[in-house]
Amino acid sequence: MPFPKKRRKSYAWLVAPALAALLAYLLWPAAVPVETARAERGALRVTVDEEGETRAHDRFVVAAPIPGRLLRIELEEGDAVARDQVVATIEPSPLSQREREEVLARVTAAEAAQRQAEARLAHARADYEMAQTERQRGEQLARNGVISRQALDQVRTAERAGAEELKAAQFAVQMAAAEIKVARAGLVGLETQGGEQKPVAVRSPVAGKVLHVPEKSERAVGAGMPLVVLGDPKKIEVMVDVLSTDAVKIKPGAEMLLEGWGGEHPLRAKVRLVEPAGFTKISALGVEEKRVHVIGDFVDPPGPLGDAYRVEARIVVWAGEGVLKVPASAVFRKGEAWSVFTIAGGRARLHGIEIGHRSETEVEVLRGIEDGAEVIAHPPNQVRDGTRVRALASLPRAGR
Repeated sequence: MPFPKKRRKSYAWLVAPALAALLAYLLWPAAVPVETARAERGALRVTVDEEGETRAHDRFVVAAPIPGRLLRIELEEGDAVARDQVVATIEPSPLSQREREEVLARVTAAEAAQRQAEARLAHARADYEMAQTERQRGEQLARNGVISRQALDQVRTAERAGAEELKAAQFAVQMAAAEIKVARAGLVGLETQGGEQKPVAVRSPVAGKVLHVPEKSERAVGAGMPLVVLGDPKKIEVMVDVLSTDAVKIKPGAEMLLEGWGGEHPLRAKVRLVEPAGFTKISALGVEEKRVHVIGDFVDPPGPLGDAYRVEARIVVWAGEGVLKVPASAVFRKGEAWSVFTIAGGRARLHGIEIGHRSETEVEVLRGIEDGAEVIAHPPNQVRDGTRVRALASLPRAGR
């Protein structure tokens, strides 16, 4: 039995809205899934990250004092050597007039180098005494609340650096004295002219261990050719070469974290010196770079690390507490300004922000969003201001 016309019209009025709603649902753009994170306050560190290596703090290259035939070196890497112990033996060759003049000149130069080293030692001792006085004055001023904690740390760091420079100057004097002995050993060649050639014993200038023997076999050597490298593998430092544009940001006393050395935890070190002269290095891409050596001293025991071990250094150039920060992946350029997307009411909202310091993973936000705002990390290309979005699981906070 057919439906009456009035009833059919009433059914049409009921079905039409449902069909319209279904059609709108099918045609309505789906919400874009996005990864999210929170803007939050916390600690932020800005670091310069480069590869470096350890090296013996004081290394001595024992060289041939005269030309002749070097007998086989019996020492092995790692062998302990006492001061004045014989490390090599050379049978001298007859000297020409030019070589005799060179030997005498080498002795004169070594004696001048010793006087220079002694003058530097006196200068380093005076600097250290001044640094001690400044440290004592700084501690008194800090107790009275006149200077900040940071200023006190700086004078303490200056005192420690002065102590290390004094030690280095003392070692330089020892090395200069040893160089005089080595140079005077060349006089043996003069004394044996026209007579029986006596072997010359080359002695160690310091007590330490053998770090490297360039060549153990018997061979002919010239004056000044390296024979043995000596040092103390337990007293090591860190050398990192950084871009000169990064070196200007690094100050003596800056914290240095050493990773990738083979242990489970980073080792702490402190910058002692940013060398005043740079050098040119060709990068892996064939680009010339101006780089600078940064030298650091271990704060933590270096453990099994020895000379010329590889490390990954993170040098802290700025650190702050209570900094409002977001993941670096959430920040992008829009025109000349920096921007982020936040989520409000299920939609993306574009915000222009002002940024401050930034690390590889986090960015400091000076103004533009509030603490606790939900931001979009890695915003997809289809996201615009007002786009419907669906938040996925939040990213873990950097540094956890």
